[in-house]
Amino acid sequence: MGQNKIHPDQMYIEGLAANDSAIIQTIYKKYVPKVVMFIMNNSGDKEHAQEVVQEIMILLFNQAKANALQLTCPFDAYFFLLCKRKWLNELKKTSNKEVAINEDILSMNESALQLITNTEEFDENQQLFDTMFQKLGDKCQELLRLNFTTKKTEEVVKKASGTYDSARKKELLCVGQLMQWIHEAKKIKSLKNN
Repeated sequence: MGQNKIHPDQMYIEGLAANDSAIIQTIYKKYVPKVVMFIMNNSGDKEHAQEVVQEIMILLFNQAKANALQLTCPFDAYFFLLCKRKWLNELKKTSNKEVAINEDILSMNESALQLITNTEEFDENQQLFDTMFQKLGDKCQELLRLNFTTKKTEEVVKKASGTYDSARKKELLCVGQLMQWIHEAKKIKSLKNN
């Protein structure tokens, strides 16, 4: 993506990261009605559409906050395609029929497809991390949450009520366990896909 120019619609991504209510309202006014119509015309209703939009908005917020999203195509096409794929994947899960996700290749460029792939991978990795994080014991979860929200190790040690060395050692053990589970899960998925 190095040679692709950042699209002016990057303002939507930055607005989401900043939790800018004006940008969020604009997205809901300008882009959500198209998604609602698509879902209602494809075996869904307004409630389904709201769920899909909500999930995609949360995903985009998380990706934007992680600075992992540089928009190189119009936001409209990107947002609609993400919602469309999410809905078709939901249909595939709930029905016994095969649902084909055909993209109108002529209407998209390579950077849009790459963005969609990157976002779907980000979502998959986020879900895997969350699942494995929940497997950790309460003490590990608490210690890692403190580390995620508190930048200074001294504050973490104080809140964890221990010594610097013991807190650091426990943190490393927790992170090591978490990374091992994530690595194993990815390995299993890779084997299933081959």
